Amino acid sequence: METMVPDTTRALLRHIVATLAYRAAKVLRDAPPGFAEFSNGTKTRVPVEILAHMADLMGWAVRAAQGEYLWRADGSRDWDVELRRFFDGLAQLDRFLASDAPFGHSPEMLIQGPLADAFTHVGQLAILRGAAGAPVRPESYARAEIVAGRVGLEQAPPGREFDGDASARQ
Repeated sequence: METMVPDTTRALLRHIVATLAYRAAKVLRDAPPGFAEFSNGTKTRVPVEILAHMADLMGWAVRAAQGEYLWRADGSRDWDVELRRFFDGLAQLDRFLASDAPFGHSPEMLIQGPLADAFTHVGQLAILRGAAGAPVRPESYARAEIVAGRVGLEQAPPGREFDGDASARQ
């Protein structure tokens, strides 16, 4: 089943992918030594397992966009390998979205499945960074310099970081 997708939808999806890259890069950059195997309890995944799952999600997203609905768990316990695999998957997905190739599955499926799941895991990694003693500084993400096509670990520097909790009552 091939689905033709308007250019505006492709542009929005590319921005979602770039946003995922920006947020993930912030959490994954400069992770402290030992963070890959940091454990917050026996019933939770360690960061390298979460990162491997995120890389698997990007593989699934690419295959789904191309028309194949196939989940495959390919991860390892090597932080650098999984970091590269995740960002390579984002780049591969972005290239597909930037092309005029027809979608094999709907854009909505990509959003509600692999992309939303990956955002959830970025949040988990951010919480684990804090628990490991290396918190990620809060930022006004709505003002961040996020650009479609910029999907690697290297991102624009944070524009509006702050200390504390923006949700705290004053």
